Amino acid sequence: MEQRHLGRTGLRVSRIGLGTLTWGRDTDEHDAADMLKVFWEAGGTLVDTADVYGDGESEYLLGQLVEGLVPRRDLIISTKAGSVPDPDRRFDGSRGHLLSALDASLARLGTDYVDLWHVHAYDAGTPLEETLHALDLAVSSGRARYAGVSNFCGWQLAKAATWQLAAPGIRTRLASTQMEYSLLQRGVEREVLPASLDLGVGLLPSSPLGRGVLTGKYRHSTPADSRGASEHLAPFVAPYLDETASSIVDAVQTAADGLAVTPLQVALAWVRDRPGVAAPIVGARNARQLTAALSVEALTLPDEICRALDDVSAPLHRYPDHDWSTL
Repeated sequence: MEQRHLGRTGLRVSRIGLGTLTWGRDTDEHDAADMLKVFWEAGGTLVDTADVYGDGESEYLLGQLVEGLVPRRDLIISTKAGSVPDPDRRFDGSRGHLLSALDASLARLGTDYVDLWHVHAYDAGTPLEETLHALDLAVSSGRARYAGVSNFCGWQLAKAATWQLAAPGIRTRLASTQMEYSLLQRGVEREVLPASLDLGVGLLPSSPLGRGVLTGKYRHSTPADSRGASEHLAPFVAPYLDETASSIVDAVQTAADGLAVTPLQVALAWVRDRPGVAAPIVGARNARQLTAALSVEALTLPDEICRALDDVSAPLHRYPDHDWSTL
């Protein structure tokens, strides 16, 4: 698998990442082991998790598999901290919480360091410089090799990245930002992507298949074994089952038919090769699904197909978005 630099750093990651959102909850240890082995054998390196995935079980399961199944040195392990199970405070970006959460993640993962550590979301209740100082401490102490943010809007990302760049050698530059990005969700193109491109921050798209909808599995019904039929994940899928999404899914299917490939391959190749994207994070249910996703390595979409998909899925830009002068 091709390797790409993550933002303006020396860290190289596989251009498809393996997501572990369901590990330890919907994905058991056997399926997880099969997927990790398939991913590694295909040349994949970037494995993404978070301290809240499965209430920590995702990290724990990944830690159990590393070394026994795949050498630790062959993986780029990415995790996140900052989301908290508190109805009154969804995010905690305080230095104390973040560093304690990192220590707990390392214990579950069974490793001395993570390659990439993200703040899971912006916390308006904590000064941003305090949140970012936790990243500096994590890197300077060797507990994290690189750092990034997740779910920061455009101005938040620009402020954070600029603050870090203001003191080179003292503050660690942001390597990455993780955001939802797909043909069904192109909101990052308004402000986040221009900021990341300008400031050298690599974009790691989550839900690159539109929460599974872009595979075409929901075109006519909801499969019984799909996330859309799952009690706790159905609300996650539902926003992309509307008429607008349906027209985009139909266009992806048309492109796939013309290229003699699958809708999954078309949708994943499109987002993988967008400017500024380092590696889409794919969350599969089993090794068969993951193998299907990894097969996109051999596919590059023709320019005319990309233009057609761009047109049918184009987000609505209004003042003062970054391209307002073209309206």
